[in-house]
Amino acid sequence: RKRGSPCVPARLMEGLLEERRGEWPQDSVCYRLYPPGGQDPAGVGRAELEQRREGIVGRLALLCAGYIWHNEAFRLQCAPARGDVPAHIGGVTNFGDNVDDEWFIVYLIQQITKEFPDLVASVEDNDGDFLLIEAAEYLPKWLNPDTSANRVFFYCGELHIIPIPQNPEERSWLPASNPTIPQALNLLTTHSDKCLAAGPIRKAIRRRLQSYPEKIHADRHRAYCYVPVGIAAVLQHRPDLLAPAVQAFYLRDPIDLRACRPFKRFLPNTRVMTLVTFTKCLYAQLQQQHFMPDRRSGYTLPAQSDQHFKAHALGMKLAHGFEILCSKCSQSLPSSKTGSNISSDPLWEGFINSLKKNNYFRGELEGSSRYKELLQSAEIYFQNSVPRPKSSSALSPGEQVLQLLQTLSNSVEELQKEEDSLPPEDDDSWLDISPEELDQMLEEASGRKLLNSVRQEEELDYDLRDITKSMKAFVSKVSSHEGAEIPQSSATSQVQFDVNSFTSALERILGVESDELDSDDVDEEEDYDLVDSETESDSVEGKLEEGMSATETLGNIRDYMEQMDQELAGTHIGKSFTKAADEVGSDRPDVTEEGAEGESEADSEGNLKILPVDVDLNLVENLLESYSSQAGLAGPASNILQSMGIRLPDNQDK
Repeated sequence: RKRGSPCVPARLMEGLLEERRGEWPQDSVCYRLYPPGGQDPAGVGRAELEQRREGIVGRLALLCAGYIWHNEAFRLQCAPARGDVPAHIGGVTNFGDNVDDEWFIVYLIQQITKEFPDLVASVEDNDGDFLLIEAAEYLPKWLNPDTSANRVFFYCGELHIIPIPQNPEERSWLPASNPTIPQALNLLTTHSDKCLAAGPIRKAIRRRLQSYPEKIHADRHRAYCYVPVGIAAVLQHRPDLLAPAVQAFYLRDPIDLRACRPFKRFLPNTRVMTLVTFTKCLYAQLQQQHFMPDRRSGYTLPAQSDQHFKAHALGMKLAHGFEILCSKCSQSLPSSKTGSNISSDPLWEGFINSLKKNNYFRGELEGSSRYKELLQSAEIYFQNSVPRPKSSSALSPGEQVLQLLQTLSNSVEELQKEEDSLPPEDDDSWLDISPEELDQMLEEASGRKLLNSVRQEEELDYDLRDITKSMKAFVSKVSSHEGAEIPQSSATSQVQFDVNSFTSALERILGVESDELDSDDVDEEEDYDLVDSETESDSVEGKLEEGMSATETLGNIRDYMEQMDQELAGTHIGKSFTKAADEVGSDRPDVTEEGAEGESEADSEGNLKILPVDVDLNLVENLLESYSSQAGLAGPASNILQSMGIRLPDNQDK
């Protein structure tokens, strides 16, 4: 299954809740809600789970009704106990290319555990516990993908992480290995205060979710579209069908486009101007794709200078999407798939009563225009959120469009009259982001805000020695096989002194460079793995000889390096490095471009002096050159320095 492809049937997705993570479709998020008593082997009854699910669905109506899902909707269903997983409420949603849908689901799960404090929730996607990825900078070192299984939960609206035992007291109530789900539920209900995630971790998750619920409306975008009258009528009654139509156009292939040569259902001569509500992701996918219609389709576009060119282009793309959707369905719907009136559904009455209890209609009078709009959104939410029996056959998006076309009255005259009273469309300048806005977005996402005023102050008083100090600390940092570790700033980190490591390092240094070696001070057995001698005198003599051999080897290496320096001095390699300043009063000539010809002669006389390379200055020059070549984009120099807390000022040289 390719990325972002149309969703699989809901009845198949229900079975994915019981499958392992590797068997989910790509870009899927799984969520589970465990009621109290989940740690009990007897489990929770099916009737109790259904009652809980209905209460949750009714409470979320204010947030979910009217929401346009990119690929699949948030849907809760009851799952029986299976193995170590107790009976629970949950679901699997394929969010496609819009990652905001995934985080909206996280927000919904958090709100559920806040409204129903006895529920425990877990959320994971194809990457595993992606909540930990969001707070990766603040996680303890013991927490990794191997140790995080069944440890990360939402409880009472807060993120909890079950710790590992660190001392004998904690071993009395914490499991030595990864806990099972029943063990985790028991720990959260009995030791919730000790399992609460650290403050920085919870703050990172709250920062990611703080824009909700306002973000639900902020992510919408209204735009004029010149579409066939059938599409305008369908979107007025089912605005959620916009997403599958956009995806059908966005993921089209040559075979799909055959259905649009010519159009059979959405003819171009019936087009009207209407206002369509997109999500920003759907609008960007539709707007940013350049597409020219086939001449046989009947669709033509005005000149790009025309004020309605964008509306014509968007409408043409939508018409192709809807035509592709409907072309994959049979001409006539089978009787088994004809949709019945939603009011006749036995679950509808209970659903409406639940909405009224949660003040979904906000005091609107029944029959008013606003009440009808809310009721229409509630019907769509009911169809998406209420699970159907596996034996029932659900309508595909294309079949739903065909069904609406058969029942709705498509009056071109009525819709043309509404063109003059359409509200203004939204500005789409958010599609164009300046470098400064991108920096601000990245800084806000990482929680590190650096205002322009702060940058200017740093430019006025900037010490390049900080670069060399930080780079030396980075190189000297000993990391494991899991990756390089950025050393913490000395101003914020505590000083840690390991006596054994210091003594061992000191002994190794003395064993190589000291002229006076003592067998009691230098432990050569660890470094050279010597075999113990039969007598104590032989042991001491062997160690002295080994120390002298190491000193002699070091001297040979230095001689060898000096000879290499002499050879390289006759090449142009040395000119690429900046040399240290010569000693004051020195009368020995240095190798320069003018004196390169007499270099060999000077070498033979012993008058050649090779100045040492200024490592710090070369380091700074190379980093600045690499940073300048990035041209304001991300690169190795800026990434390494920013991870150390160093931000280079902008290059003002022209």
